Amino acid sequence: MPAEPEALEPLVDQAALAGYLRERLPEIFRGIGPFDVRRHMAGHSNETFFVRAGEHHFVLRRPPRGAFLPTAHDVAREFRVLSALVHTPVRAPRPLLLCEDPGVIGAPFYLMERVEGAVIRQDLPAFAADEAARPGIGGQLVDALVELHAVDWRAAGLEGFGKPAGYLERQVRRWRGQLALTEPLTRRLDDLHAAGKWLDDRWRSLPESPPTIVHGDYKLDNVAFALDRPARLTAILDWEMSTLGDPLADVGWMLSFWREAGDPVEFLMDEQTVTRAAGFQSRDQLLDRYRERSGRAVADLTFYLVLAVWKLAILLEGSYARHLAGMTDDPFFSHMKDGVPALARRAVELTRS
Repeated sequence: MPAEPEALEPLVDQAALAGYLRERLPEIFRGIGPFDVRRHMAGHSNETFFVRAGEHHFVLRRPPRGAFLPTAHDVAREFRVLSALVHTPVRAPRPLLLCEDPGVIGAPFYLMERVEGAVIRQDLPAFAADEAARPGIGGQLVDALVELHAVDWRAAGLEGFGKPAGYLERQVRRWRGQLALTEPLTRRLDDLHAAGKWLDDRWRSLPESPPTIVHGDYKLDNVAFALDRPARLTAILDWEMSTLGDPLADVGWMLSFWREAGDPVEFLMDEQTVTRAAGFQSRDQLLDRYRERSGRAVADLTFYLVLAVWKLAILLEGSYARHLAGMTDDPFFSHMKDGVPALARRAVELTRS
């Protein structure tokens, strides 16, 4: 049975954090009074905290407690890619400090600037109350992704950040391996194995796009928008799954979360139900914009959609394993008993489309 939330240790040792930051970033933190550290409960991957020190506002990121899939929660990777993007047009927060010593707050972490803005999930910000303003949201989401994929990753200092060649093969192999790690702790889901075999049989026939930086978790609720009109995307967030590889993986992931008015109700794929509202573009319109702005062809969108849904199911099955072991107090993961099988069925259904 999962442990009671009260039995879990705090995710951040606040006193230790304050002392560490005053020592390592004295120009910012020395002489500042009490710290306020507040956990952000909306995300379900790396843990996010808002840190306030005097009039200064920051964001702290650390891995979740007891992560069974550690490569999916690598804060050092986040810090490295954010550092590389500082001098590029990519809309990303500025990182300040990486601490790889788990002895400070209980896990490795990094600190970055806080970019103010609205993250759109199930509620529309005030600027999008008018239907005419909504097309700009999808347009900005696509345009910011095109900017990321246009970065010269070698010039940005990301040589060795990933292995661009053979990206699709490694993705399928890696996530099948992640499933093998998790399955003994949860259950066997035949649909996940069926979708994995379909992907393994299919990737060989696909031409890989020239490699770019791949965000790995690019979707509407991982970006922030300014609060005024017109729609303006201010920051891309949650970089822990970033690497170098096929940019179309980001396109498939983004579109797999973008819900349309006629879509069936699917529990896990409906976190962004807001895009069902009048005025939002269709997935085809977003894809056309990406093709036009990036100049890239999309050979087989179905493959990338199946890959996205399959990966998400395996990632969340790892979170379900943490829930069963009592290593998380996030109530969202208790729903994975039924949610992950639903996603696995969705992946198989997509292979037949």
